[in-house]
Amino acid sequence: MRAVLCGYYGMGNGGDEALLATLLQMLPAGVTPVVLSGNPVETAQRYGVEAVPRKHLRAVIGALRSADAFIWGGGSLLQDATSLQNPLYYSGLMILAQWLGLKTVAWGQGIGPLNHLISQWMGHYALGHCDAVSVRDSGSAAWLARWQVPGMQAPDPVWALEAAPVEGLWDLPAPRVAVALRPHPWLTESRLDQITQALIAFQQATDTCLLLVPFQPVKDLPIAEYIQPRLPGSSHIYRLSDPNQLKGLFRGVEMTIGMRFHALIMAAAEGCRCFGLSYDPKVSYLMTDLNLPGFDLNPYDLSPDLSRRWPQHVERIAKVWLDTYANGDPLSPDQIQSRLDRALMHQDLLKDSLESSL
Repeated sequence: MRAVLCGYYGMGNGGDEALLATLLQMLPAGVTPVVLSGNPVETAQRYGVEAVPRKHLRAVIGALRSADAFIWGGGSLLQDATSLQNPLYYSGLMILAQWLGLKTVAWGQGIGPLNHLISQWMGHYALGHCDAVSVRDSGSAAWLARWQVPGMQAPDPVWALEAAPVEGLWDLPAPRVAVALRPHPWLTESRLDQITQALIAFQQATDTCLLLVPFQPVKDLPIAEYIQPRLPGSSHIYRLSDPNQLKGLFRGVEMTIGMRFHALIMAAAEGCRCFGLSYDPKVSYLMTDLNLPGFDLNPYDLSPDLSRRWPQHVERIAKVWLDTYANGDPLSPDQIQSRLDRALMHQDLLKDSLESSL
């Protein structure tokens, strides 16, 4: 069987590369993957798979015509918060695959926000005609329920990604704290300055080595490069392109302060204390599910939970981080194993839906 894998692959985003690595790890034996990628040469070399350019229409249609199955491979593919193009592109490809008679699977999906009626209609149609659907959080499951589309909910597949050691990590001073920020309109210049000042105070109080981890360097690296020169103590910027190593990095970290969704998942899965900075419902769902401390960056948030509102003073930010560092608890081994086991339900879904056609 040939299966076309579709996601935000080959775009330099560590979280989406981790989803691809996990999907390849979970594919049943006998399934040959063909990956739609923003950088097909790099994808082919890194994973040893066939890859075609994701925006080259003739190549994509050729891949679909030569395939037996089409898999939406995880992530926030069905959302229009960043652009209406996202749901149109991904739903359009899924619907095209269905019209061509391919077996179609939506795997480990995060659905929403969907603010436009066309996004909702296309998402409903595409998912409603899939052979199998799995989602990663309660908000996505609520969309399935609203649309009356059958599907399974399980933790994000990256919980089950195998971690790999990172060369040189253990040579850096301990204890180590990771910081994974990303650009967003709600991370204003003044807020970034507040975070930087709070990190300075935090490092002075704890004498920790701060690891700045740009998950998508083309976007995140300028933030890391803004922060690092201002830090008074030891620090290091980690640009890791191997998703297994990216997860393995958190094995050597005591605490993670993260905006990036998959940074928090990887850190939690490796037994690290976590503090979330939410810019998106998916991060908020994760923080609620794991009972993580954190702040909501939404300046319009009127939540009654005052502990989640963005503080106005650097001292409070640093104090909350210090409290999490000193008194916070990572997930227990049993809690981690439970999520890993349930994340493997996404693997069972692939097996059940694809092996019948092998």
